[in-house]
Amino acid sequence: GLLNQAHLYVLENTEEVLPYIEQHMIHIKTAYPKFRKRTKWLQDKHNSTFIQWLRFKVQSELEEDNHGVSENLRWLATGPNMAVPLYRSYLIKGIKFNIKAQDDVRTTQNSGVYLLAHTMQVVSAKDKNPILSNMGFYGVIQEIWDLDYQKFTIPVFRCDWIDSSGLIVDELGFTLVDLSKIGHRNDQFVLVSQVKQIFFVDDPMHRGWSVVLSMPNREYNDVIGDEVL
Repeated sequence: GLLNQAHLYVLENTEEVLPYIEQHMIHIKTAYPKFRKRTKWLQDKHNSTFIQWLRFKVQSELEEDNHGVSENLRWLATGPNMAVPLYRSYLIKGIKFNIKAQDDVRTTQNSGVYLLAHTMQVVSAKDKNPILSNMGFYGVIQEIWDLDYQKFTIPVFRCDWIDSSGLIVDELGFTLVDLSKIGHRNDQFVLVSQVKQIFFVDDPMHRGWSVVLSMPNREYNDVIGDEVL
């Protein structure tokens, strides 16, 4: 479900967890030698089994003397509380982010986000093995979740991300998006700290398309909006 998707994203973006991801990949390749060169298959298998594997792995390490498992990792591996508070807005570094439903009833727009990510993409139908590369993603915040790991919380945005078919760069170098073309449904979440705020402005020259505009980011402290849904 969505909670597992959000939790997996947090794990994969936590430095302390990265050695466990490598161990898990080795574990899968050893258990399924026939598939060890099938990058996409391995990634899917990892995504569907890593949460449970990590929980058991960390639990067994905690039973050893001098285990070296940090409190942070212990609670991350345990997983978040099933009850997730949802918020309408979030303030980070002086920039206010809203969910789209909040923007729809306001004159201001604060739900557009941009993420530069290191991602896997399949280059062609012939070559089924994806390559890793940097890609930019444009999205609209649908929900703001505050994942509760007992000792700390981690805020994430659940976004509708624009599919690559809804993205063009015009002759003047402006990026245009078709906000109706939604993709990446298996990867909707992003850490609040990873995104940059952007704005979508209707393009009078291209019907159905919006121009992407960005603002320079300022440095302030984080505050979660107290408007619980």
